[in-house]
Amino acid sequence: MFSLVLASSSSYRKQLFDKLGLPFIQDSPEIDESPQPNESAETLVKRLALNKAKALSSKHPHSLIIGSDQVAVFRGQIIGKPHTEHNAKKQLSQFSGQSVTFLTGLCLYNSITETSQVEVERFTVHFKALSTAQIDGYIRKEQPLDCAGSFKSEGLGIALFKALEGDDPNSLVGLPLIRLVDMLNKEGICPLSNTPL
Repeated sequence: MFSLVLASSSSYRKQLFDKLGLPFIQDSPEIDESPQPNESAETLVKRLALNKAKALSSKHPHSLIIGSDQVAVFRGQIIGKPHTEHNAKKQLSQFSGQSVTFLTGLCLYNSITETSQVEVERFTVHFKALSTAQIDGYIRKEQPLDCAGSFKSEGLGIALFKALEGDDPNSLVGLPLIRLVDMLNKEGICPLSNTPL
């Protein structure tokens, strides 16, 4: 039997993975997440998801290691975490009445066979036209300073949106569970029965 390892320190990804009801270890990989010159957003999240998973392979032999990375893309530019209220206000003001696409790289790495499944999940958020008062009120209430795009879709952030477009709303939080379950099934793990396939 494999151990399952979530290669992330994110409490959001941990909460998502908890939904599957599978026992797992959470461990934080130490990797450089800087983009490479002229690297596309899709290539970046695929590379980082794989690198995060592989970074823990020697520490967790006999494991299936889940790596994930996410970026927001707005008008062709990668948008990061705001870190400050000023930056969050700036981001949400730019997004008002616009659409932002989130790309989430997902990797399931088998540390025994040294093989990996790597995918990118796209999810687009269409924002309502937002007033300054609405933006200020949202940031004050939810403090989304550690979230790419300056919102928490699983919380009050849902009030910012006009529509959501994509296959898996979990990918917006940072871990595409539908795709992950498919990957686990290919490795012989079924969350529904909690036993090998």
